[in-house]
Amino acid sequence: MLNENLQRNEAAERSALISTTSYDVTLDVRRAADPDVAGYPSRSIINFTAEPGASTFLDFIGEVHSVLLNGQELRVEHAVGGARIKLDNLQAENQVTVTGTALYSRTGEGMHRFVDPADGQCYLYTQYEPADARRVFANFEQPDLKAAFTFHVTAPAEWHVASNGAEVNRTLLSNDRAAARWDFASTEPMSTYVTTVLAGPYFKAEDRWQATLDDGTPLDVPLALYCRASMADSFDTGALFRLTKNGLDFFNRLFDYPYPWGKYDQAFVPEYNLGAMENPGLVTFTENYVFTSRATDAQYQGRANTLMHEMAHMWFGDLVTMQWWDDLWLKESFADYMGTLGVDQATDWDTAWVNFANKRKAWAYVQDQLPTTHPIVADIPDLEAAKQNFDGITYAKGASVLKQLVAYVGFESFIAGSRGYFRKHAYGNTSLADLLAALTASSGRDLAGWAQQWLQTSGISTLSLDIAADAAADDGVLGRVAIVQKAMDPVTGREELRPHRLRVGSYDFDADGALVRTGSIETDVVGARTELAELTGQPRPALLLVNDDDLTYAKVRLDPESEATVLASLDRITDPMARVLCWTALWNSVRDGESAAARYVDAVATFAPAETGIGVLLNILDNARTAVERYTSADDRKAVRASFLATAAAELDRAQPGSDQQLAWARTLATLSRHDDGMLHRLSGLLDGTSPVSGLAVDAELRWQLWHALAANGQATVAELDAELARDTTASGRAGHTTALAARPDPEVKAAAWKAAVQGNDLSNQLLTATINGFITAPEELLEPYAEPYFECLRAVWNGRSIEISSRIVRGLYPLAQDLAEGAEPADHPVILRTDEWLAENAEAPRALRRIVIEQRSHLLRALTAQAAVLKTPSAAP
Repeated sequence: MLNENLQRNEAAERSALISTTSYDVTLDVRRAADPDVAGYPSRSIINFTAEPGASTFLDFIGEVHSVLLNGQELRVEHAVGGARIKLDNLQAENQVTVTGTALYSRTGEGMHRFVDPADGQCYLYTQYEPADARRVFANFEQPDLKAAFTFHVTAPAEWHVASNGAEVNRTLLSNDRAAARWDFASTEPMSTYVTTVLAGPYFKAEDRWQATLDDGTPLDVPLALYCRASMADSFDTGALFRLTKNGLDFFNRLFDYPYPWGKYDQAFVPEYNLGAMENPGLVTFTENYVFTSRATDAQYQGRANTLMHEMAHMWFGDLVTMQWWDDLWLKESFADYMGTLGVDQATDWDTAWVNFANKRKAWAYVQDQLPTTHPIVADIPDLEAAKQNFDGITYAKGASVLKQLVAYVGFESFIAGSRGYFRKHAYGNTSLADLLAALTASSGRDLAGWAQQWLQTSGISTLSLDIAADAAADDGVLGRVAIVQKAMDPVTGREELRPHRLRVGSYDFDADGALVRTGSIETDVVGARTELAELTGQPRPALLLVNDDDLTYAKVRLDPESEATVLASLDRITDPMARVLCWTALWNSVRDGESAAARYVDAVATFAPAETGIGVLLNILDNARTAVERYTSADDRKAVRASFLATAAAELDRAQPGSDQQLAWARTLATLSRHDDGMLHRLSGLLDGTSPVSGLAVDAELRWQLWHALAANGQATVAELDAELARDTTASGRAGHTTALAARPDPEVKAAAWKAAVQGNDLSNQLLTATINGFITAPEELLEPYAEPYFECLRAVWNGRSIEISSRIVRGLYPLAQDLAEGAEPADHPVILRTDEWLAENAEAPRALRRIVIEQRSHLLRALTAQAAVLKTPSAAP
């Protein structure tokens, strides 16, 4: 359907013509459990105003049966074209009724249908962002056409059914006593993409949150939690309700605007494409947050962060919504910042900002160095571009820049501006100018220049220290010290030197040998060079750390003496944030090809065993695996991997029994072993219990990771994998089984996996990803034959699949695992050249498709460049 990809100018023209008032939507999913029933009846009754005589269109991806406009039946064959329903000769006040059949989905878009392999039960949920409500009911699918929504759902009587509004009536059908009709309360005005329906034999837990705000306003919010019935035993509802109540208390008081959506339900659903979605009154989450296997404290904190993120959206995004997807950051950047703030202020975790620096900002740094990077306030010409912009720039860079804004204007001014923004624009739509006006009023600062430099440019600044010794003093005394800023916008090619409010920390060894902060200066970095006069004449500390406390968004290069201190004594830095910033500096140096990957792996092997922050440990172990498999030269990789495998095995044995660290090392051992047979005996011993590790729970998740490694090395038979599946009949078990089967190093296995992923239509979104993950776990000789077929299939895949599924295929099957021949230039690698050829031949291909290919090329080029750095410094390998 060529007109599925709504253009920004079309949306603007439509919203200039019409205003929506209300929707009454009726869905009938009582036959959802029958696999032979592909769709379900859908009816929309829409009331809207319009410019008399104007024409516009509705959006609907499904089969239209009838269209009734202002009492007149329209001829379907004339009114319907592709994904649009044309409405002509509108009146000042209009009502349109559309009946049709919508299709169930296996892609996580629209109404997703899932059959639980554990018990055969059928579950439904909806997911719409940015524009998939039109897969479920006819509507005007754009964020600035808000309306009140009333939903009615017919479903099996024994199911739980929920929507944005509270249930107001449930009636058994007189002609079908096995079914019932649920009627839900009308909502406050909201956008189509945050409406939602949940239906199925879900397990449900209930509670409520009550509070009296400072101004005397009483609040009483019903709470509910949902998950699949087969997961109920693992559903820690008590902990989730506590987090929810803490968050509601925190945000209601912080924003000084009472929670506006009545009830607060949270559903954890299968095969979810996102981490979560902020549907008002019924937030949906990936069920990966229901931990059926042993989870680390970092995973629990990550779940809490997502919960707080989505709750912040009830104000940023739902109450006040961006007018068009250019300003997606208005909700996502704020929710990302507020999610971390909520964990920091409203829970018992005290490492929220450390983990933000460790994980979220790392995502932003990667995204911002791709050739497809974009300003935080992005140019989004259509819906496909909107889909691609749910990325590290919109979320994590935006949140990082907001943290810098808080340092710039002060927290109180920032919150005061936010409160004014809610009060002025409640239930409306806004753009950048509206927010700037609110923050300017609260802070007294003109933020136009700040916004232009931070929000409307692309790329990342690099900050380093230029240090001179004091020639007039003894050695060890600082002369002139300056922060040097380098920043180029990769989109425009212009230099963009941004203002940074930051700290520079001095660290020295104390009497016990710990590396502690001994001083700190706060300064404004302006332009290319900022002198730090306060440091001149001071004794040279062991470590000078730019951006201490992580106030700004920038890459930091350590000066040579500080880097030497870090490489010798990283584990002696007592401050967790300072350690994270040093780890990040080392990793960015590797990713930029300025230091050998093997040196980073050696640092992880040396210092990771002493890392107390489990979130930091998990991240640096993951970085080390990437360094081994992608950034280390082919000649050195086997030795580097074997050395790190030995470290992982030794630390698994040394770790405190039952600790998160023990589990982290076990997972690392399994993952590294996918490409090495040196530790397979240990993996087999963990699986069959002949070589147990005290305190280590070898539960379902870890077992499938071990099987994945064994299968990739040809040490797992189909019968063994089937037997493991028989003991783990869950959805995650089915995905683990699929991955392990596809990982077997057999040409026929790879051919079958490729065919299923690229040519077949039987795999759900979850099983497609599992198949791809198994397929790409293979030696080069098994994957090389698929490089050319990859490029040949791209257009057909993009044109024949939904954007979610095609994106997974295009991104996941790109031939990324490549090695640089000694003496070769990274840009001359055959896969790079073939990618360039495809891009040149497909200049007119959809922008979203080209973006993925360009980004994967960039990832490969970065890996080859890092390998070149290793080749130039062979002595760095351990």
